[in-house]
Amino acid sequence: MARIAGVNIPTGKRVEIALTYIFGIGRTKASQICEVVGVPRERRVNQLTEDEVKRIRDIIDSEHQVEGDLRREVAMNVKRLMDLGSYRGLRHRRGLPVRGQRTHTNARTRKGPARAIAGKKKVAR
Repeated sequence: MARIAGVNIPTGKRVEIALTYIFGIGRTKASQICEVVGVPRERRVNQLTEDEVKRIRDIIDSEHQVEGDLRREVAMNVKRLMDLGSYRGLRHRRGLPVRGQRTHTNARTRKGPARAIAGKKKVAR
């Protein structure tokens, strides 16, 4: 099992897919990294040589912000918005959708499971 940027990436998967297990690397960045290193995208992680793994690790460390640093920066950006008291910061603080989605219905991912309201009865039709 190869360990890159503090993450154990799965050995049976293609390199391009396995790199997406690292926070901050999606399909586009993963394919760019494969291109720079010169690794065919079809190759599996367990078929990589130690030199190729080292080159991938070096590129990620030097050119991309990933894992802990990126998580810290995102958390600091959210905290900054909350401290400013901006609209987006208030939405973060209340645990509601931040980017203009409706909340009358839906938004259950952000709001959590629905809570019953005492005294409210269903209308018979």
